[in-house]
Amino acid sequence: MQQIKRIDSEPLLLHGDFRKFLFDGTIKPNSIDLTVTSPPYDNLRTYNHPLAWGWPAFSAVSSGLWEATKPGGVVVWVVGDATIKGDETGTSFNQVAQMKRCGFLLHDTMIYEKLSVGMYDPRNMRYKSAFEFMFVFSKGKPATYNPIKDKPNKNPGRSLCRSNGRTNKGALRRAKHPALVENEFQDRFNVWAYYTGNNLSTKDKIAFGHPAIFPERLAHDHIISWSNEADTVLDPMMGSGTTGKMAKLLRRKFIGIEIDSEYYQIATKRIEAY
Repeated sequence: MQQIKRIDSEPLLLHGDFRKFLFDGTIKPNSIDLTVTSPPYDNLRTYNHPLAWGWPAFSAVSSGLWEATKPGGVVVWVVGDATIKGDETGTSFNQVAQMKRCGFLLHDTMIYEKLSVGMYDPRNMRYKSAFEFMFVFSKGKPATYNPIKDKPNKNPGRSLCRSNGRTNKGALRRAKHPALVENEFQDRFNVWAYYTGNNLSTKDKIAFGHPAIFPERLAHDHIISWSNEADTVLDPMMGSGTTGKMAKLLRRKFIGIEIDSEYYQIATKRIEAY
């Protein structure tokens, strides 16, 4: 049964298949500023719906996201690949190719580094996997970019030489405009490291019912990077509601879709708590 629940007249939480809501007019074309989501890739976890995810579902969500995303909007796709009989599936790369066929630009290939990784079987003869991709797709040039500046510079306050290239003898050609001064911090690199696991506040204990909660900080950092206050953020596979919680705390509008009844209730209660 399809359900629609509004919370505080702002977040719109939808219970059902994203293919319905992306194509039935519930989510208007060119209305989404940012999507932050993580699909149940390669059915490593079935999330109570073993037949709900696969290439037909991905093809639908990719074309639906293209229609829903505003020009200049961004889609952050957090995904990894399963390894079957010693062979990585490469599904994530097929998804990138499909998103590009829809019209998206692959704006950045970012890495989510996991600072805490569980046990693994050394008989697999491969290094312990400690990352996932964070593919950043854009519908044209991103309309918003608020870089996170938290990487310390080595010599803050130092005067940086500015040049207009080099002479034909290789010497720097000095620029006429004033030199730059090195700031205390520079832009973060595109490998972001977070601790994994259910490091949740007491308020969020309800979310322990979900088997794969990505870090709140990951959602937070993408939301502040690619959107502004009052923008609309979407998660078409909402899960435990991490993106929705952070969108609400950061004063963004939020639309979340979840097909599973249990996880829909978890996300609803979690977002209501804030």
